[in-house]
Amino acid sequence: MGLSSKTRPGKFPSLLFPIEIKNIHKSKHGSDSGVYDSEGRFVPSKFEEIFTKHACTQPNALTSDELMGMLKANREPKDYGGWVAAYSEWKILYVLCKDKNGLLRKDTVRAVYDGSLFEHMEKEHESAKKKA
Repeated sequence: MGLSSKTRPGKFPSLLFPIEIKNIHKSKHGSDSGVYDSEGRFVPSKFEEIFTKHACTQPNALTSDELMGMLKANREPKDYGGWVAAYSEWKILYVLCKDKNGLLRKDTVRAVYDGSLFEHMEKEHESAKKKA
């Protein structure tokens, strides 16, 4: 909901809470990963850095503890709002998207940044409904 309101054009919110990737720079906050620059451009080296610095168990995935370590490492002093925003975003992603082994996979995180995650989740949900 928070990302949607910041990225929506105009003053009127949408009850569907879409996140407008083209306006993602408007939702940038302190203590973030730096994967988007101040103009909303994806920075591949910062994305890779998440995993080279913090993925110790498996090179292409984060455990819950590794994720918490990353969040702690990204904290800017006295940026309490940024800490809460970063924690909320990443923790929700982890809870929704971790695999059966408790790992948040690199391709899943990449899908957040390119905007394809929710489409993928919808397809999985539809597929599961058809099987049931």
